[in-house]
Amino acid sequence: MSLQVIDNATCTFCGCVCDDIQLHYDETRIHKANKACVLGTAWFLNHTVEHKYPDALIDGKKASLDDAIELAATLLHEADMPLVYGMSNTTCEAQKECAALADQLGGLLDSHTSL
Repeated sequence: MSLQVIDNATCTFCGCVCDDIQLHYDETRIHKANKACVLGTAWFLNHTVEHKYPDALIDGKKASLDDAIELAATLLHEADMPLVYGMSNTTCEAQKECAALADQLGGLLDSHTSL
């Protein structure tokens, strides 16, 4: 098996945005992530082109994306103080939308770094 290499890949997992990662990959998955920390390595090595999981789950069962969005909107609308949490693996644009959502819902915004 011959692996291809990407130099200077950027890892967006924890927010440090390390940009000197060397990835060794084939047609299916990443096999090695040189210069990545333990978190980044785990993140890269768990990426695959295989579709392992359904697009949406409701109560642990496969659901359509439309049904999941409708349920999420209902739950957020009915919540007293919803928490918008995480975002360590999202773009700046997505984080901006999360902040707007928390503001519109009268909820809380938090990131994994508060731990």
